[in-house]
Amino acid sequence: MKIVVIGGSGLIGRHLTAELSRQGHEAIAASPSSGVNALTGEGLAGVLAGADVVVDVSNSPSFEDAAVLDFFERSGRNLLAAEREAGVKHHVALSIVGTDRLEGNGYFFAKVAQERLIAASDLPYTIVRATQFFEFVATIAQASVAGDRIVVPDADFQPIAAADVAAALADVALAPPRNATIEIAGPDRLPFRDFVAHSIASTGDRREVLADRAARYFGAALGKGSLVPEHAEAARLGPTRFENWLAAA
Repeated sequence: MKIVVIGGSGLIGRHLTAELSRQGHEAIAASPSSGVNALTGEGLAGVLAGADVVVDVSNSPSFEDAAVLDFFERSGRNLLAAEREAGVKHHVALSIVGTDRLEGNGYFFAKVAQERLIAASDLPYTIVRATQFFEFVATIAQASVAGDRIVVPDADFQPIAAADVAAALADVALAPPRNATIEIAGPDRLPFRDFVAHSIASTGDRREVLADRAARYFGAALGKGSLVPEHAEAARLGPTRFENWLAAA
C-alpha cells in the first residue's frame, strides 16, 4: 500500500513511517521540509497521487489560540479536499484523549474542530485519540514549576510511548476504516504526580511534586478522569511501561 504520513518528519511521523516501511509498505513522509504543506495546499496533489491511506499526525507551529485553530481547520480542509480528488480510501488522524472534555485551552478546542471536519466529510476515516506521550512528561514538569516545587493537577494520568502510538496508528492505517473514534493509552493509570515525580527523579532532581486540584493543565481545568480514556475497557493499551522507557532513554 502507498501510505502518506502528513507531518512525517515529526516525533510520531518518524516512528510511523519507519514502522510502515518495515512492514513492506510505501510510506511517504510528507511535511513542509519535503515540499508538502497542508496549510497552503502546496504539494498535496502530487504526493497523494495513487495513495491508499493518509495518516495526519501534523502539528501547528504555533500554540496561540487563533493560530492553532486556523492551522487545524485550514490544513484539514485542504487535506480532505485533496484526498477526495486523489481517491484516497482511508483518512487516519491522530488526536488527544479527553480533548472534548477539557475547557480553557485553545489547542484542545482546535483539535475538536479538526475532528468535526473529518467526521463531516464524505471520506472513510478513523480518528485515533492518544493520551500524552512519555516524551512530553518532562515538558509538563517544567511547565508546572511553582517556586522550588512542582505543582500538578490532582488527576489521573495514563501516558504512552511515542513508538507505541506509531504502532497503533500503523495497525489502524492497514485496517478498514472504522468511521469512528478509538482511544489508545499507556499500560498504567496512576496519579499525575507519580509520573512527574518519577520523571524528574530519573534526572537527579529532588524537588517536591505536589498534587493540587486547583492546578491547571496548560490553562485547562481537570477532573480526575479528564486525561485518561473515556471508555477504558475498549482502549488499546501500549506495552511499554514508563519506568522501562525512562531506563532506556
